Amino acid sequence: MEHISDAARSGIGRRRCSRAVEPPCGGRHRGRCAPWRGWREVTPAPVVLGIDFGASKIATAASGMDGARLASATVHTRPELGARAAFDRGIASARALLDGPAAGHELVAVGVSTIGIPFDDRVELAPTIPGWDSLALGLELRGAFEGAQIRLATDVKAATRAEARWGALAGCDPAIYLNLGTGLAAGIVVGGRVLAGRHGAAGEIGYNLRAAGDIAAPPGERQLLEDMVSGQALTRRARAVAGQDIQAAAIFEASGDDGDDGDDGALRDLVDEFVGELAFHLVNLAVLVDPQRIAVGGGLVRSWERLRPGLERALAAGVPFPPELVVAAFPFDAPLLGAIALAIEAASRRGGGHGEVTRADGTNTHHVQTEGRRDHSRGPGPSPAGDLAAGPPQATKSAGASPLAPGFSTEGLP
Repeated sequence: MEHISDAARSGIGRRRCSRAVEPPCGGRHRGRCAPWRGWREVTPAPVVLGIDFGASKIATAASGMDGARLASATVHTRPELGARAAFDRGIASARALLDGPAAGHELVAVGVSTIGIPFDDRVELAPTIPGWDSLALGLELRGAFEGAQIRLATDVKAATRAEARWGALAGCDPAIYLNLGTGLAAGIVVGGRVLAGRHGAAGEIGYNLRAAGDIAAPPGERQLLEDMVSGQALTRRARAVAGQDIQAAAIFEASGDDGDDGDDGALRDLVDEFVGELAFHLVNLAVLVDPQRIAVGGGLVRSWERLRPGLERALAAGVPFPPELVVAAFPFDAPLLGAIALAIEAASRRGGGHGEVTRADGTNTHHVQTEGRRDHSRGPGPSPAGDLAAGPPQATKSAGASPLAPGFSTEGLP
């Protein structure tokens, strides 16, 4: 599904007249006015790209330097086809925007948000797309968009950045963004910055242990929080209960029905357990951070009224100073908005060489070299992400003031 803005349809960069056929004086100056010089071509303004590689969909958008959207598109990730196929689908979708609505505009920067923690030569902590962890994401992007600045970020940190600049967390400090989607993770805003952590893994609560006994268990035998509390975990567990595949929205809907018998009763117990365990970990996170507000985004917030009461009760009962709990301003496209923000920031600076690849925390990804998965013993650790006060000129704190079209949908995607 592709959304094309009025700006794109109007033909940015069309020919304009440098002088009127008749000078403004009406000829009274007897030729002293400069003659009409005919039509001239106006150089199209540069553009940036945002790409969000998610576990279920890949969203792309072309934007002006002011954040005004030219066009956007979404395609299914289809992780069963592997990392290379998913990457190629995303690049093809982005190129279609450059060849279509953004044709003729110079591409100056590309911002990319992704599942996992991106580097030049790999992506850490990215199990949902087979082979994504060994994909040389930074290098591949540099080859796909030669000459453009490349900025990389973990999807949830990019989403946190967007919410803190323009959305539900604007002006809130400290604050937490909780992503409930295919996976589970959080972003933390402290001192006006998105906390990255020593290895870029701050807020990866999907790796939380669920019981004290898990500490001594080998990594492969631990049952992590994301294995029980996430969109993919919920559908897997519901399949075992109902004997068939059920989408998350249908699970939540069925769990709210009256009655205690049959599959609906079992699904209600499943969702109650899901919300209860999520609430337990959210309370502990809130105790640690003492946030002013928690904003929740991701696909599961479509069932917010089933999630909200249990989370609110737990926060009120378990946190010394309970934070406000709200739905994110951009619950479904915040990672893409964050990618656009990264691209605009990179384009506005353009201090590095063409084709430089950096993470949102400012680390040059090619300076961080490791051989084994999760081996971060060499190379510099990332510093916190950049100041959230910076951003597109038209950015606003009001909910819904997104530079992109509202309401991204995956319905009817290729």
